[in-house]
Amino acid sequence: QVQLVESGGDLVQTGGSLRLSCAASGFTLADHTIGWFRQAPGKEREGVSCLTTSGLNIYYSDSVKGRFTISRDGAKNTVYLQMNSLKPEDTAVYYCAAGRLCNGYMNTYPYRGRGTQVTVSS
Repeated sequence: QVQLVESGGDLVQTGGSLRLSCAASGFTLADHTIGWFRQAPGKEREGVSCLTTSGLNIYYSDSVKGRFTISRDGAKNTVYLQMNSLKPEDTAVYYCAAGRLCNGYMNTYPYRGRGTQVTVSS
């Protein structure tokens, strides 16, 4: 069965850290570009970070640059999003998706997870 499953979301205080995981089954993550997206209540979903297949190109939104880090563990078929210095505005449901090209439209990625909730308290 082909699926992506996010985990690691939690309630943390401002300034705290979390590491989100995106585990794939039924296909190889390293063969795909991986994007992390988030959607806060009442807001549009936005792209947060993207890692290309080669691993040579990594993108971050301006709002998370310098605080978030995307990485991949091929042996575990898992991609991570390390989130540091969290702010209340980072509160959202976080999704991962696998596809061919980095872009800000999660629906264009063939494989998409169901999300994990991150809540940052002030």
